[in-house]
Amino acid sequence: MPRVVLGKTVDELAVGDRASISKTVTHADVHMYVGITGDLNPLYVDEAYAQTTRYGERIAPGALTHGLVTAVIGTRLPGPGTITERETFHFVRPVRPGDTITAFVEVVEVTPSRGRVRLKTVCKNQDGEVVLEGESTVLPPKKVDAGRPRASGARPST
Repeated sequence: MPRVVLGKTVDELAVGDRASISKTVTHADVHMYVGITGDLNPLYVDEAYAQTTRYGERIAPGALTHGLVTAVIGTRLPGPGTITERETFHFVRPVRPGDTITAFVEVVEVTPSRGRVRLKTVCKNQDGEVVLEGESTVLPPKKVDAGRPRASGARPST
């Protein structure tokens, strides 16, 4: 049986814990997203149309950017086994294919009695501009048998 590696429990988290990931968004990423979801907004897939809009070129779907936040939550902090209960977010700037986006997650509140953690979420582009900001309330994994290893601790982001 494969070993299951889980993220940090609510008791292992503290205000100020941080994690991040970075990804360069490609045209292929956008095509895969629209293919999976069926969201064929011409702003994402039609260059001629996109040139007539306020952006002047194709942009990536906001949900694709938001997916980077969920990737941090589900793989780094709190990590595998985490369930997202509630999210709010605001798309501040468009993301274009070719942009490198870094998604940051920071613990801002831990409520052990409720088994919940509140996270500040921010995505920035390669120029340091905020493209998404928000907040997530998550349910970190519960303690498990000693035979199941925990994910390695989150590293502070720079």
